[in-house]
Amino acid sequence: MSDLPEWLRPVEEGARSITVHELTRFMPPEDSEPRRGAVLMLFGETEAGPDLLLTERAHHMRSHPGQVSFPGGTIDPGETPREAALREAQEETGLDPAGVDIFAELPELWLPPSNFAVTPLLAWWRAPSPVSVVSPDEVHAIYRVPLRELVEPTHRINVRHPSGFTGPGFMIGDDKDVILWGFTAGIISRLFDFLGWNAPHDDPPVRELPSYMLQGEPTRRDFAPNTRFEERP
Repeated sequence: MSDLPEWLRPVEEGARSITVHELTRFMPPEDSEPRRGAVLMLFGETEAGPDLLLTERAHHMRSHPGQVSFPGGTIDPGETPREAALREAQEETGLDPAGVDIFAELPELWLPPSNFAVTPLLAWWRAPSPVSVVSPDEVHAIYRVPLRELVEPTHRINVRHPSGFTGPGFMIGDDKDVILWGFTAGIISRLFDFLGWNAPHDDPPVRELPSYMLQGEPTRRDFAPNTRFEERP
C-alpha cells in the first residue's frame, strides 16, 4: 500500500512472510469445525507516536472478563474476515471504517479452549475518528497504546493463570496497572519479535492473573485504588 507511513513498512513486509508457526503453536485439527472470527490490529499515530487500538472487555462477561484485546468477534454468515473485523470495531468503539486501510492479513490462529479460529487483520488508521465505549455491556475501556511502551522492557511481564499456564504480558494504561495478556499479548509479542522491534530484556517478572479476569471473581474495581497484584521473581 503506497500511503503507509515508513515506520509501518516493516509490518507490511513481515506479514507477507511470517508463518502460523511463528505466531502460535496451536493449529486447528484437520477434523475439527472451529468457529471463525476476525480481529483488527489497528496501527495509528498521534503526537505521542505510533500506537495500537485495544479494548478491555466488560468485567461481568461470562468469558474472558476484563481481558484486553483487539476489536473483533465472530464472522457472520456471508461476511469476509475484513468485513467482520471492521464491523466489530465499529460496534465496539464507534470507529469510522472509512478512515481505516487494511494492508495485510495474518495466518488464521486457533484458540483451543474456545475452538475459535481467528484471522488478524493489520490496518493503518489513515484518518483517525473519535472512539469511545459504545456498548458498556461488552466493553469496559478503550486504549491507544504507544508502540514505544509495548517494546519497553520495564512494561513486560509474564502472566500465570491458576491452571499453571504462563505467557507473555504487558502493563498498559496511564498508570500501567492494566494487564494485557493471553491471545492478544502473544500476537503482539511474537510479531514484534519477528520484526526485531522488541528490545533485549531479562526474564520479565511473573504476575498471577488477577481475580477480576477470572469468571465469577471480583472485578478490578473491587480492589482498593492502590492495590498491587502479587509480583514474583
